[in-house]
Amino acid sequence: MTTQYETLHPEDTYREAFGVEPPEVPAERMLWPRKPGFFIVHRPVATALRAPAAAGPEVTAAAPQAVAADAPSAEAPAPTPPADRTRVLMPAQWGLVPHWVKSASDAKLRAPKLTTAKSDLLGTGTAFREAWLAGQRCIVPMQAFYADDHRKGKPVPTRIARVDGKPMGLAGLWARWQGAEGEEIISYALITVNANNHALLNRYQPPGSEKSMPVILNEGAYDAWLTARTDKAKEFLRQYPAQSLLANPVEKKADKTPKGWLD
Repeated sequence: MTTQYETLHPEDTYREAFGVEPPEVPAERMLWPRKPGFFIVHRPVATALRAPAAAGPEVTAAAPQAVAADAPSAEAPAPTPPADRTRVLMPAQWGLVPHWVKSASDAKLRAPKLTTAKSDLLGTGTAFREAWLAGQRCIVPMQAFYADDHRKGKPVPTRIARVDGKPMGLAGLWARWQGAEGEEIISYALITVNANNHALLNRYQPPGSEKSMPVILNEGAYDAWLTARTDKAKEFLRQYPAQSLLANPVEKKADKTPKGWLD
């Protein structure tokens, strides 16, 4: 799965595509794991995230029960959809840090490994289970994501975007971590689905490995994705049509801008 993606520019794109105010300080154009990016949630969730975290397990919109790092928890109560569906852009780190991580150094090591969450493991995987059951879903705005084409043996970095050039809203999960010294990390991960039978995305990632692709949401489903009951949310986790995506190989050199990037 992708380990980098292209953020949105210019500012008006956020308003037109997602109905949110653009950030005062844009993210880096190319985003890598553990770099600061953005996700979208409804205003009540954003307000809770901006408030000081309480001691103990992370404070979430649905306040799930605490879970040990090495064992799954009991079923968490279904989250209550917020009454205010105004969308808000939240700054956060790409690479999820579960609340049970013990230290900032441990968080630094874990985050690059938790940039994506497989859809079939959301309810059982230790790292993502609690966020999933608590309804901590978000939308990650981006212009394109990158994957390596291995069909000729040597990996060829490839930019994948919508055919119509419009921004994409990807399904994600967020988490809030607080350290013993008061450090705080708000983070997120992209949700992926199996792409072994996808007409386009089945050509990426190393030979013999399971193919996957991020979940690209339909524009009309953004609010429904954020508010759906947990038992209904998996209905949104499906492949995006291959004919609606465009893949372009890019040149990547230290002194050049990869082909396919937008100015």
